[in-house]
Amino acid sequence: MRHAKTGTVMVSDVVTAQFDTPFKEVARLLAVHRISGLPVIDDDEKVIGVISETDLVLRQAEASEPDGFAHAWLTRLRPGARKDRAKAHARSAGSLMSTPAVTVRADITIGDAARTMVQRRIERLPVLDEEDRLVGIVTRRDLLQVFLRPDQEIRRAVVDEVMVDTLWLAPQTVAVDVKDGVVTLRGQVERMSEKPIALRMASQIDGVVAVVDQLTYRLDDSHVQPAELGSRSIGEDWMRKL
Repeated sequence: MRHAKTGTVMVSDVVTAQFDTPFKEVARLLAVHRISGLPVIDDDEKVIGVISETDLVLRQAEASEPDGFAHAWLTRLRPGARKDRAKAHARSAGSLMSTPAVTVRADITIGDAARTMVQRRIERLPVLDEEDRLVGIVTRRDLLQVFLRPDQEIRRAVVDEVMVDTLWLAPQTVAVDVKDGVVTLRGQVERMSEKPIALRMASQIDGVVAVVDQLTYRLDDSHVQPAELGSRSIGEDWMRKL
């Protein structure tokens, strides 16, 4: 199945900082470019860390902390408190950044990039080439572009990649309707086991919001052993699809 790659939606003109970039310059870059974070790179354009607005806000939070030994002691017990305190006193990008940076390759699918963002609870991902050099950055908003795919294009992908290429069905066997990204499959497949395959693969097509199941089947093969399924001749399957 063909999926759009992260490199097709990433922003190539990346705003970056270097290890010794001053705190105030980092703040200026975020404000001027209206971004909420940026990667920190070395002289070889390798990503060594990532800075977010939260990292800078820690300085303000530190300055407004209540006084008192008990409060300071309890604050230091919080997970990550030591790192946050160090960032609150940072003077340059090298002290502000979070490491190691979570990155992705330009050739991974948009779905895989989105999964990484959700699992790591991050808003952006630096994108690297095959030599681990920075070539772009992708945000959650960029990944949402996949849902702007036209309905007609989604329909063609479902017919070609699922019905024809995977299930070897004639295009007219199953009616495929798409409206606002919602795919409806209507018709009869040969075997019961083909239904979940069709539904699962249709849901994995780029841009699909949901899949509505209106499929029926001719044969219930739920109790048939795999060897028996494979015993049918190729000619029999081919004739069924004509």
